Amino acid sequence: MKPIETIRYSEAFKQQVISELEAGRFKNPFAASRAYRIRGTSTVIRWLHKYGRSDLMPRRVTIATMTEQDETKALKKRVRELERALADTHMKELLGEAYLKIACKRMAMDVDEFKKKAATTLSETPKPEPR
Repeated sequence: MKPIETIRYSEAFKQQVISELEAGRFKNPFAASRAYRIRGTSTVIRWLHKYGRSDLMPRRVTIATMTEQDETKALKKRVRELERALADTHMKELLGEAYLKIACKRMAMDVDEFKKKAATTLSETPKPEPR
């Protein structure tokens, strides 16, 4: 079995590749990685992030119709609404738990004991007869 080979690039080499990208010698980070036979398609992009040169990163242009933009806005609004509703529900649950603890404390009863008692009481209640 062939041992795995790890390649480490020096800081000077990384800086050289970035400066050549900046000078326009390469069209994009992928062309630089091919020219220097750098393994991994995102290695040069990670270097750009590391050295704060996101201006040399390839740009993504998205073209969308008005309908798609409206749909995206509506979906983002719906996500915000759902996140708010989830946060409200979570807060109500925490508040309910706090009230339960306070009530149990006033009754000098353990919360688990109260829950067991309530569960047996609920299971003993008669079910309504079907019509």
